[in-house]
Amino acid sequence: MTKHEPGTADELLDAVGPAFGKLRRSSLLEVENPIAQKDLGRTLVLNIVLEAEQDEAREVTVGAVAEHLGVDPSVASRMVTDSITAGYLIRAASQQDGRRTVLHLSPAGRDLMTRFRRHQRSAFEQVTEGWTERERLEFARLMLKYVAAQEGLRHRAAGGREAGR
Repeated sequence: MTKHEPGTADELLDAVGPAFGKLRRSSLLEVENPIAQKDLGRTLVLNIVLEAEQDEAREVTVGAVAEHLGVDPSVASRMVTDSITAGYLIRAASQQDGRRTVLHLSPAGRDLMTRFRRHQRSAFEQVTEGWTERERLEFARLMLKYVAAQEGLRHRAAGGREAGR
């Protein structure tokens, strides 16, 4: 065991939070075709829209971006406006309620997200270069399971807020 590896179960679990913080800060790893720092921030918004587009019944508004990111609506509005100005998002009338404005990825937004996914994969492969294929796949599976459980908690919390209204 190295000095960086926690020994007990409690030490290991206590180290998870700080590890996530380091993980966020290291997202700008030098890999092939790096993404500009400004565009990395934009991918937060673009990813919300991209995920919603995969579920045809969901439409994304500025309010939905704010809720998903846990930010004030004015902050989300500035983020969305920045992505529109950069050419990555398009505003459109809702197909479900014509009074509402929804967001869609532009072709440039789709291109950025494709490049971002390649960047993420390249960073993952670089970081896990010394791992076995089994370790890589197990970590990827567990990370996806963690994110899905986190999303489930977020949806339950949102449901509780709706019930309290």
